[in-house]
Amino acid sequence: MALGTAAEVGKSDPIITRLANEDKKRFYQKPNLLFLYLMLFPTCMGIELTSGFDSQMINALQIVDAWKLYFGNPQGSLKGIIAAAYSLGAILSLPFIPKINDRFGRRWSIFGGSIVMVIGALIQGFSQHVAMYIVARMILGFGIPTCIVSGSSLIGELAYPKERPIMTSLFNVSYFVGQIVAAAICFGTNGIKSDWAWRIPSLLQIGPSLLQISCVFFLPESPRWLISKDRTEEAHAILLKYHSEGDRGVEFVEAELAQMSATISLELEASKRSWADLFVTAGMRRRLLITTMLGLFTQWSGNTLISYYLGDLLALIGFSDSTYIQKINVSIACWSLFCGVTVSLLVVKIRRRVMYMACTISLLLCYIAWTVSMERAQTAADLFKAGLAATPNKAANIATLFFIYAYSPCYNMGYNALTYTYMVEVWPYAERSRGIAVFQLFGRLASFFTTFVNPIGLHDVGWKYLISYCCWLAFEVVFVYFMFPETFGRTLEELAFLFEDKALADQAVAAVEKTLHGNDDIVRRDSGKNGSVENKENVV
Repeated sequence: MALGTAAEVGKSDPIITRLANEDKKRFYQKPNLLFLYLMLFPTCMGIELTSGFDSQMINALQIVDAWKLYFGNPQGSLKGIIAAAYSLGAILSLPFIPKINDRFGRRWSIFGGSIVMVIGALIQGFSQHVAMYIVARMILGFGIPTCIVSGSSLIGELAYPKERPIMTSLFNVSYFVGQIVAAAICFGTNGIKSDWAWRIPSLLQIGPSLLQISCVFFLPESPRWLISKDRTEEAHAILLKYHSEGDRGVEFVEAELAQMSATISLELEASKRSWADLFVTAGMRRRLLITTMLGLFTQWSGNTLISYYLGDLLALIGFSDSTYIQKINVSIACWSLFCGVTVSLLVVKIRRRVMYMACTISLLLCYIAWTVSMERAQTAADLFKAGLAATPNKAANIATLFFIYAYSPCYNMGYNALTYTYMVEVWPYAERSRGIAVFQLFGRLASFFTTFVNPIGLHDVGWKYLISYCCWLAFEVVFVYFMFPETFGRTLEELAFLFEDKALADQAVAAVEKTLHGNDDIVRRDSGKNGSVENKENVV
């Protein structure tokens, strides 16, 4: 048995997974399910548009002359706090998210968080000084985690089991769409010779939130949330509408509902619905450790250097033309989107641990090579500026750019495509909101730290700062190998007791089998009376 799977004792028999895989109808052949997925894109998947827009906007505005002039050309710690304020606001909101999510449901949480972000974007666009701009970014950050926790959960809890891994993996990909839009807008406004060069992008950050506010109530509520509130009939109606268009129809929905009801009932019996639940059992503590480290990994793997400080990186090797840097910004965002979508489509083919190991090892190798090329490029650039060299080291410059681009597919293999897919799978329903909130907490803490420290490190030690990331990435490889469980090929309920007693998983399986056998008996009796089973899907 693999080391990383040694403690996985509670995986249940994947009956629902097998039933879903037997359904040969594609999602686009199911009108209701197709409508559901189309609505998930602007509402839930569009949430990360805001984060992607924000990172690229701040990255791009730092090289806009009007922005630098208005705010006094921030450097060092001030530049760091402007970028990090978004994460700081997110950190402040996280203690309230689980209660809001559990009390009001997924849709109202998305709506409320979007309203907060609209307010933040308006203040940001009309800021009169740097303090106001920082506060506005904190308000934006305060609203985003509520939407992320609710949106990622809602995707996993509404999607048909067969497409659910792809849908949750695409959630994070919209980050790059936001980056592309922001990069294009900032590129377009770069030539404006007034404050509107930065005010227009700052105000347009309102866009994704308005989209969510407009569309979120076209989505149904999470069936699992409804079951937890003893509104099983409503949950049943939603599952019938969106999950019964397959080859086994109502029979599948009845089994799915039985699995959800039994699993959630078992979870809630053992849950006090408080933060203390995360520490009660060895299984919960392992989930908490994995979640904490994954939050750190997604932000301490060197990605914030590219997302927020590409201009500073390129300046170290002699690139200073703002138009050229803006073009690089746009191209990296487009390349990242391509990589993210491609990897997201592979999550139903490749096991989670394989993808995470490939991600961490390739990131380590990429960063080592990037550090070497950066050292050669920066050394040559410094000699050229000092008049001690005839030309910069063009080969090292090209190599540095190559590894910046090579970083994207490496990162996307695990830390983008799999992030929310894995979090939704690792955490059972009763603790899912708290679990993802913990992930957000440590991700935002890591983001706040790195966005604050990165400009200081680059300014003080240059290419040597990249060595710290190489060391951390080596630790990531070891941690993933020993601690990450395999969650591939099962529904959320089949993973609910992943680290717990197998008997609990077996109880949920028994509920599914009882439902399936009951339906078979009804069908056989109906067949005996009528000589036909044509009405099988109309019998509950």
